[in-house]
Amino acid sequence: MSLPYASPEGTARYAARFESKKSRGHFRLSQGLWFSSLGIGSYLGGVDDASDAAYEESLGEALLSGINVADSAINYRAQRSERAFGRALKKMIEEGVISREEVILSTKGGFLPYELDIPPDPELYFRKRFVDSLVPQGELVQGCHSLSPKFLEDQLKCSLENLGVECVDIYFLHNPELQLSEISSSVFRARLLGAFSWLEEKVREGRIRMYGTATWSGYRLRPDQPDYLALEDLLCLAREAGGSEHHFRAIQVPFSLAMPEAWIFPNQRFGAGLVPLLQLAKRKSLTVMASASLMQGRLAGPVPDFMGRFGAGLGKPAQRALQFARSVPGVTTALAGMKRREHVQENLQTAEIAPLTEDELILMFQKSG
Repeated sequence: MSLPYASPEGTARYAARFESKKSRGHFRLSQGLWFSSLGIGSYLGGVDDASDAAYEESLGEALLSGINVADSAINYRAQRSERAFGRALKKMIEEGVISREEVILSTKGGFLPYELDIPPDPELYFRKRFVDSLVPQGELVQGCHSLSPKFLEDQLKCSLENLGVECVDIYFLHNPELQLSEISSSVFRARLLGAFSWLEEKVREGRIRMYGTATWSGYRLRPDQPDYLALEDLLCLAREAGGSEHHFRAIQVPFSLAMPEAWIFPNQRFGAGLVPLLQLAKRKSLTVMASASLMQGRLAGPVPDFMGRFGAGLGKPAQRALQFARSVPGVTTALAGMKRREHVQENLQTAEIAPLTEDELILMFQKSG
């Protein structure tokens, strides 16, 4: 009987099917699971049926071709991205093409989402759907974000229904640093502790397997900036919520040639000094998903000449950008939005070439200066 989540055996079986087709290093072991070094995201696209169909087709192609990591969020495209992924996965499982145990699903909660369409009065919709019943007074930030366990409970339930699964492998709190724009750090810590305690409860209930934070700015800033997040502080809160065997085991952070801070900027406290985020995450044995690896498609267009050094044998700028993102030590999976079958195949050509070594990456950066 198949398990309702990604398993060590299932992901190992999936990786073995592509052993002769992909380069060594395309699959990485993290948290006991085999992650493909490239993952499919679902942020971009219109709130329309055509984009839904495109995502369904591209996820199917990805799963058939060597990508077993799919990332979404309940607010992406008014919940349509989750639902498109859910339909594609259901179809492939029913056809016997893949099993749930072979696929690593991640999604996010925190932003108030629309449902299928953008309402004519978003503020009124949010108030009636969420604020009046699910978000405690004073816990709505910027009119669109909450870490309230009651709200997150509703969101996880909706995400599981959208994805058509009993359990999601990684559940991320979505851009939690947004809270710091309106509340103090002490209130923020209390809200995070409440959210982490709720997440530990969801692990015990079998509704998620692990959790973490998906951020935009928090992990890339200087420690003296208002929205800065200290990973060590969050891990301490996770230990307070779940003990030494807590399930805060993954982070998602923007990382690309255009946004390399996680690799080169020492801003995370460790011991008596500061180290880059990826170095600390590796020391803490965390799974790291690199988001915006193509900067929402901007790195798929014309790029500086030095980028050619990142992809010997790779002819497209997008392939070279993905080769960089997946090669940097500490990155488990580089995510990219793929709405067309040909984009999946084009991006997967990167996986036919071995990842670059850190020495090669450093040398290339030095030559680009």
